[in-house]
Amino acid sequence: MTLLAAPEAPAQATEKRKPSTTKRLFGLLLPYRGKLVVIGLLAVVSIGLNLLGPILLGRATDLIFTGLVSRTLPAGATEEQILAQLRDQGKDTLANVISTVDVVPGQGVDFPSLGQLLLVILGLYLIGSVSMLVQGRIVANIVQHAVYRLREEIDAKLTRLPLAYFDRNPRGEVLSRVSNDVDNLQRTVQLSIGQMLTSVVSVVGVLAIMLVISVELAVLVLICVPIALVLAAYISRRAMPKFAEQWQSTGALNAHVEEMYSGHALITAFGRQDQAAREFAERNETMYRSSFSAQAISGLIGPATRFITDLNYVLVAVVGALRVASGSVSIGDVQAFIQYSGMFSRPIIDVANFSGQLQSGIASAQRVFELLDEPEQSPAPSRPATVSPVRGHVEFSRVSFRYVPEKPLIDDLSLTAAPGQLVAIVGPTGAGKTTLGNLLLRFHDLDGGRILLDGTDITAMTREDLRSAIGLVSQDTWLFEGTIAENIAYGKPGATREEIIAAAQAMCVDRFVRALPHGYDTVLDEEHGGLSAGERQLITLARAFLAQPAILLLDEATSSIDTRTEVLIQQAMTSLRAGRTSFVIAHRLSTIRNADLIVVMDQGAVVERGTHEELMAANGFYARLYSA
Repeated sequence: MTLLAAPEAPAQATEKRKPSTTKRLFGLLLPYRGKLVVIGLLAVVSIGLNLLGPILLGRATDLIFTGLVSRTLPAGATEEQILAQLRDQGKDTLANVISTVDVVPGQGVDFPSLGQLLLVILGLYLIGSVSMLVQGRIVANIVQHAVYRLREEIDAKLTRLPLAYFDRNPRGEVLSRVSNDVDNLQRTVQLSIGQMLTSVVSVVGVLAIMLVISVELAVLVLICVPIALVLAAYISRRAMPKFAEQWQSTGALNAHVEEMYSGHALITAFGRQDQAAREFAERNETMYRSSFSAQAISGLIGPATRFITDLNYVLVAVVGALRVASGSVSIGDVQAFIQYSGMFSRPIIDVANFSGQLQSGIASAQRVFELLDEPEQSPAPSRPATVSPVRGHVEFSRVSFRYVPEKPLIDDLSLTAAPGQLVAIVGPTGAGKTTLGNLLLRFHDLDGGRILLDGTDITAMTREDLRSAIGLVSQDTWLFEGTIAENIAYGKPGATREEIIAAAQAMCVDRFVRALPHGYDTVLDEEHGGLSAGERQLITLARAFLAQPAILLLDEATSSIDTRTEVLIQQAMTSLRAGRTSFVIAHRLSTIRNADLIVVMDQGAVVERGTHEELMAANGFYARLYSA
């Protein structure tokens, strides 16, 4: 198939000190500054209206209390007379309480005023709830868009990462960062915006009102706040490393599960189910311990801060009752203050309880940002060269490459393939044959030397232009979930049905597809629709045939195909290779006897080259391989 080229990486900037994870999280929200301002205003409106509720409820309590007391007093007497009489009778506390409200002796509860006040309270709460609802919808919109952009950034990053990154990182670990960690980060950001903003506005508003009602009681509340915050911060610091371990162990467990699932047949065939189960149990135990430790430590924050705030609640109730008895404040004011005390403590408790999720989200964010900070493949040239039309002259000039710096793999290799030539690359396992094809596709960058396409250094071209000229069929048959026709057409977007069928007929695909109930519309799932390994490989060959690239790179492309079918494919590919340069990497030397040039590799170097007859006559390394 013709490879889809990855988008080119932007030029790498000079390494700078990376911002903290928290700053980068906030950076995700910067494009939505306008909406964040609207959220802030809605928070002020909803919290402000809710804060008026306790004051008005306190007034309602005073109205009821005043009415009940006034009804028991003799009509016609003044408030001053009533207070003096009570003090003469030694009822100073009752006199102090009555002095805080406006009594009208002989008059009962003013129900019309009470009803109006309750309607106002209901209206305030209703408007505040609607404002909070709108705020929640805007928050959800911002977070979903921000995470949508983050996923796009991750997807683009994955296309810019070098192949070496995927070689050293298990697939399940990468998937865990892309899915589990991003989902956890999303929950954290959504809770952060709503929780943090609402908490700040609520605390500031409540504190201002409490200071107006009673400075003494407000100071009493403020004494407990630093204690609760210091305690929460101490526990959070202890929990953070555990959350990091939790998500690392989650990635390791996902990698193991993915590996066991994809290799289920082999595990069963070799009777290694017990070992796989033991390894799963070990990783699961590690994840359990780290998760339990993280949740257990962070779970201490809520009870600890709640104990402090409950203690504060008791102190406020006791001191408030004493202030009522002394006539300093009314019963309604104390009732309102107790409510405000709870409203002041609730955001602190909520933030403390949320800190566990926050630590977990930051741990996930670190893993996501680690992925985004991975070194990318070398950038495209600012003025890329183009080769049009591509004739297919390929030259490896003194090429050197190594996966590990201290272990050379390919060293000072030179090779030329003329247009239309069939070049077979053979050699023992580990000789560097597949690596040579990967270097031509620029899956890896060279450590030394050059590779030229029609006289142009491939590093001067964009990867997209280079790979669009090369058709790759590897021994790993990759098919995506879709119909057989769609899988074949992947090599040529927009291909007609007739072109798909013609490619399938040329590569011996048509004969078994016709036998399927839905033919070319058969959907291939994760089990590939019951197709054999050989049939799947034939589909990938049809894909390459349809693409009609200038250069063919066949890496053990017929390894899973029976000998008779391979003979038919070789005949079909003879016409396909006409005018095209073809590189065939093969272990079965009988399949490349008709190659124009056979290159024999051993330990990363070309040890022999020539036609089959020339190499057999030389009675060297190739002859020994062929005889073996």
